[in-house]
Amino acid sequence: MTKLALPRRRDLLKAGAALAAIAAVPSALFSSTAFAQAAGPAAAAAFAPKPGKWRDFEVVTVLDVKPVEGKSGPAQAWVPLPSYTASDWMKPGESTWKTNAVTAEVVTDPHYGAQMLHLTWAEGEAKPSVEITSRFSTRDRATDFSAPGSVAALSAQERALFLASTDLIPTDGIVKATADRITVGKASDVEKSRAIYEWVVENTYRNAATRGCGTGDVASLLASGNIGGKCADLNALFVGLNRAAGIPARDLYGIRVAPSAFGYKSLGANSPTISKAQHCRAEVWLDGFGWVATDPADVRKVVLEEPPGKNAMDDAKVLAARKALFGSWEGNWLAYNDGHDIALPGSSGPKLGFLMYPQAEVASLRQDCLDPDAFAYAITAREVSA
Repeated sequence: MTKLALPRRRDLLKAGAALAAIAAVPSALFSSTAFAQAAGPAAAAAFAPKPGKWRDFEVVTVLDVKPVEGKSGPAQAWVPLPSYTASDWMKPGESTWKTNAVTAEVVTDPHYGAQMLHLTWAEGEAKPSVEITSRFSTRDRATDFSAPGSVAALSAQERALFLASTDLIPTDGIVKATADRITVGKASDVEKSRAIYEWVVENTYRNAATRGCGTGDVASLLASGNIGGKCADLNALFVGLNRAAGIPARDLYGIRVAPSAFGYKSLGANSPTISKAQHCRAEVWLDGFGWVATDPADVRKVVLEEPPGKNAMDDAKVLAARKALFGSWEGNWLAYNDGHDIALPGSSGPKLGFLMYPQAEVASLRQDCLDPDAFAYAITAREVSA
């Protein structure tokens, strides 16, 4: 077994108090009884995360890389590791692994600091496999917009990074034109970013047919006139529009690890198996507040999926989520990284728009990371005592 004590990448400034003084619902466990007790109508309408007790989790990722029919050649894999640090809500811990790979090396993306475990197996290895166990701590977060404070400015390097275009998130052309229309007449960064958030909530929809979390191709999404997708699409759109408006913003790529303590079935992992629970969130840097939690994509998820489904925009559950998710989110989620345009070391294949799923190649052929059963991989999560 190999151990890695992952270093902190950056400390973020504390976000402040909660949006509303609502007592926290006790943390839900994975049992169906515990979830049912937290899932009543009153709990669902009172979606108001606020900083509180830290929670500790363990995530186990198991890969059993399958051969490709008719092809022979060595296998390699890349698995995201928890490497994102925020002193007020996310603390990655130790990662360990067991594998029959010839090499297993932690690699760090040079631009964003995203970390992954890169594994290579000998040609002819019949059953390439690895089991990775990662621990982390997290908690709810929220910003009190009535109490701006004295927040240190972003460094010039960070500001440039989180205003820059990426391969899938341009900040010119149709993205810039759309941002300008949305923010016309708005003075402060808070007003502009909130206007963008409300525009995304109002003008997009969650498309159940989108594979995985979507691709995050913002310009194509806008140009199509059919602004539907999942979290990697809708939150990337929010990030791109903010950057085009001159507001630093970023996507955070991760996975849900526990049910919602507020009873929202659509906003949590409702089973210990989380192989398909990947989710990205977004942050904006607002003067006087620092990095602020946002998630317009999850508002659209509540609209489409929160029982009974296909909810109206004025439904109490939707209104509560819409209010909360500009400024707060729940700590039932692991943030892996905030990287874009990720090159997989040792691969001749294309870059990734983001690193949120395990990746593998057999005989230089990229596996379908959105099909864990065929890949194959399984991810499980459990809450642990400190």
